[in-house]
Amino acid sequence: VQLQASGGGLVQAGGSLRLSCAASGRTSSNYAMGWFRQAPGKEREFVATISWSAGSTYYADSVKGRFTISRDNAKNTVYLQVNSLKPEDTGVYYCAASSVLTPNPMLFGSWGQGTQVTVSS
Repeated sequence: VQLQASGGGLVQAGGSLRLSCAASGRTSSNYAMGWFRQAPGKEREFVATISWSAGSTYYADSVKGRFTISRDNAKNTVYLQVNSLKPEDTGVYYCAASSVLTPNPMLFGSWGQGTQVTVSS
């Protein structure tokens, strides 16, 4: 499956964005989807993941209550609504696909190219 992330930008602290991840290719497979982020000089970290049916979601503690992951399988698209943004949320946000529901980036086999989110204080 090929993934294309979009929706990033420059926002002030407290602002919101809606990130999108469009899938193409073998979209008929039942993939769990995840969002990860990487800040400059830091390792890639888990943000959120959602099951194929959207019946299960998991979030990193740092984003709980502020970020919401969702998906529209008819459109082959996964979303990440990011609210109440903080400067520490700055980074490149990547979407990824996995055959299992997991926060472990090593178990995600397909990755998008990333979209930059910059939060100014």
